[in-house]
Amino acid sequence: MRIPSKDYIEHLREKHPEGSRVQLVTLNDPYSKLKPGECGVLRFIDSMGTYFVDWDSGSGLGLVPDEDNFSILPPETTTLKLYMPMTLEQYERNQWGDYEGEPVEIPASAAAQYENLIHEAILRDRVSVDTKRGLMEYYNKLDSVNFKVKSYVFDVEERDGVLWGVAKCEVYGELTDEELSKLKANVGGQAADGYGEHFEQHEIKTEDGDIYAHLWNSGPDWSVGTEEELFGQTQEVEMTLG
Repeated sequence: MRIPSKDYIEHLREKHPEGSRVQLVTLNDPYSKLKPGECGVLRFIDSMGTYFVDWDSGSGLGLVPDEDNFSILPPETTTLKLYMPMTLEQYERNQWGDYEGEPVEIPASAAAQYENLIHEAILRDRVSVDTKRGLMEYYNKLDSVNFKVKSYVFDVEERDGVLWGVAKCEVYGELTDEELSKLKANVGGQAADGYGEHFEQHEIKTEDGDIYAHLWNSGPDWSVGTEEELFGQTQEVEMTLG
């Protein structure tokens, strides 16, 4: 029997993370009670490439690629929210209704009232990036972040009277610290030079006049953080089927 290389095993583990759903097609074991179509949860892949599964029926039988035929289904995803400060600006109009001068930043105490209008504007604007993976469609690295993060889109959220931009990320399994840092960097890039640069150029009409929403600013306090990092709270996990 050929022993698989360490790199190949790591490739399998990245491709099929723990928690993936496994569905049996055929089994090369005439004595097993497992039937085609049965499902289970992948526990781990050992150094020989055997897939050890906690079957829904209670069995713990492992599967051997090239001998057993099975499908790997996406695991359940969790929603990870990454927050960033949002700023709103408004231009003063002259007596003829034209913009003039520099934009005026709307105070944080007044910005929260526009949450719903900004949310609606983001939803309308998502048509321009309406892909299955959202902005992950433009993540161009073939690494574990690309595999673990199913998708992410931007939104807005009010927290204690303050508006925040938020990237809602659908994630398979858990991200390592290094993977989370890479995802934050990508979200920050999209907020500054990608989607965010596009979105901030579109006015949002309100009863008080047109406003512009910025997911990014050049201030020293701007950063991308998790709910726990910014608010000292552990996120409530939202589970969805992949």
